[in-house]
Amino acid sequence: MFSFLVSFVASALLTLLVIKQVRLHGRALDTDFLGVQKVHSHAVARIGGLPIFLAVVTSAAISIWRVPDMSGWLLGLLLCSSVAFAAGIVEDYTGNVSASRRLLLTMVAALLGYFLLDARLARIDMPFGGSLVFDYIWLALPFTLLAVAGIANAVNIIDGFNGLASVVTICMLISLAYVAFQVGDVFVLVAALMVAGATAGFLIWNYPVGLIFLGDGGAYFIGFMLGELALLLVMRNPQVSTWYAALLLIYPAFETLFSAYRRMFVRGKSPAMPDGIHLHSLIFRRIVQWAVGRAEARALMRRNSLTSPYLWTFSLMAVIPATVFWRNTGILICFCLLFVISYIWLYARIVRFKSPRWLIMYKKD
Repeated sequence: MFSFLVSFVASALLTLLVIKQVRLHGRALDTDFLGVQKVHSHAVARIGGLPIFLAVVTSAAISIWRVPDMSGWLLGLLLCSSVAFAAGIVEDYTGNVSASRRLLLTMVAALLGYFLLDARLARIDMPFGGSLVFDYIWLALPFTLLAVAGIANAVNIIDGFNGLASVVTICMLISLAYVAFQVGDVFVLVAALMVAGATAGFLIWNYPVGLIFLGDGGAYFIGFMLGELALLLVMRNPQVSTWYAALLLIYPAFETLFSAYRRMFVRGKSPAMPDGIHLHSLIFRRIVQWAVGRAEARALMRRNSLTSPYLWTFSLMAVIPATVFWRNTGILICFCLLFVISYIWLYARIVRFKSPRWLIMYKKD
């Protein structure tokens, strides 16, 4: 918990400093209120990833001082993650880094992790015992790069409302820390708590009002850390099923895959083209609008903050069973299928204006 507390305090203070100096950030201010995915009404700094990254670096330095044996692992992880972070933070400041370039740089970060940390997707567990093993680098390497970079990009995609990506990833990181504690993996335990603490320190300024946004830098950094730590945990500890990581990360991962399918095969557009019909966007427009008005700035802010709890709850449908059944491959696969079916059913109901009554918790005044 020491790593969590250090990261939390450092992140909270650094995030406050960024907010207070918001006028110095220039192009890092999000002033686009008309984009298809925009749901705010005032200029906000979108560099929340900067204090998160600096808080993790600070906490890692203290951890290395206290436990020198972890220095190699922590320094290697920070080196790899800094590439993914750089891809996002440069976009936050300049707006000139395309999605494909960010994805490529995150793959470079995963490539470094493959060789520096031995973070590689080397097996997939089977439900009735045994594993599908990737013995050759030409198999393991591309799967590893796609998995880690995909999760980093997925976290960026779900970062659509105040507190949404932050709380979802904090829950996932705490789950990783819990399972790492169960199997005695101190490195993954400490690293997961550091990132969770830094994200929590940012969250107190991001939710519910949204004084600062996570930005691409924060989303790519946290997403990369999630993917890398999940991969390291299951590969370093064979008693942890690979389907634990799959179920733990299934919400952002399936959101990304479903969005790509929907854009390419349903709408006939590029999978990289942004749109406003993600699951969280539909909940915002077709369910939470019952709570408050549509146009006023205060109403928009309130609708923004009321959207995230729906998705927090939905993501726990995966995080909780993954944490409980982390070693049972068969049960984990069943929950993965259940989540996918639930997602598709819920999306179809909402997009057809047939939202389940139990979702509409609020009514207009």
